Amino acid sequence: MLAYLQNIAVLFCINAILALTLNFIMGYAGIFSLAHAVFFGVGAYTTAYLALHVTDSLLVCMAASAGLTAILSMALALPALRVRGEYFVAASMGLQVIGVTIFSEWKSVTGGLGGMIGIPRPTLFGYTFNDDSSFLLLAIATLALVLIATALLVRGSFGRSLMAIRDSESAAQAYGKHVNAVKTLSVAVSAGLAGVAGTLYAFYMSFINVESFMLETSIVLMAMVIIGGTGTLFGPVVGAALLMSLPAALTYLPFLPPAELGAIQQIVYGGAMVLLMMFRPGGLVGGRTEGKSS
Repeated sequence: MLAYLQNIAVLFCINAILALTLNFIMGYAGIFSLAHAVFFGVGAYTTAYLALHVTDSLLVCMAASAGLTAILSMALALPALRVRGEYFVAASMGLQVIGVTIFSEWKSVTGGLGGMIGIPRPTLFGYTFNDDSSFLLLAIATLALVLIATALLVRGSFGRSLMAIRDSESAAQAYGKHVNAVKTLSVAVSAGLAGVAGTLYAFYMSFINVESFMLETSIVLMAMVIIGGTGTLFGPVVGAALLMSLPAALTYLPFLPPAELGAIQQIVYGGAMVLLMMFRPGGLVGGRTEGKSS
């Protein structure tokens, strides 16, 4: 039972990091992306490749994953500079499809559909996170650092610029905000931190394949943000906790057939989003509570 709870807690931390990073562009910059799972995947595959062929150093793998993912995020940032709304959502979905195709077909690097196995646990200053208890502490510490970094960014001048652009790009430009630079940097930060979550995931699971980085993952992450509350610091964490606890709770209901649990979860996710949009559109925590732009 303890091992099961530790497993749920580690996966919660990873999903909470992903939800926080997606909320960074959704809630504060007004950029709605369906490609976040691709950045998650880039971080995971980068870490897996390095750990298997170069080094299992946590810091090296995290830095490489964050850096490469931030660079590749330009494929998302460039459309974000030109289009908004449903047009950008469509563009991000196209990027998601391209990413999944590369993960599936670039067999020499990603292992193709079979994935990558035997990923060792990470080392940090000579210490190896071999047991789940120590890895849980690592996941909690990483989540806390991402939360602190996000808070510092959104509550400073950069965050105010983001919210100004979210509310009105033309007004922000009139006030001297560098709209293109701010949007590009926000996407790079979001993607880079998603790559960090990918590092944790690859090291923890010791096996990755494309199934973890499909469009469905991006949709679930968006649901976490919306249900918890866009534009808030703790809303995505609450949303991640709720959507992570739901599958575990459903498994304990004896009248639900195990083969149908996946479909039932999707129905519950969708129903929760519909109800929230009707009765609490700001999410459980309440949307955009970090203050108005100035």
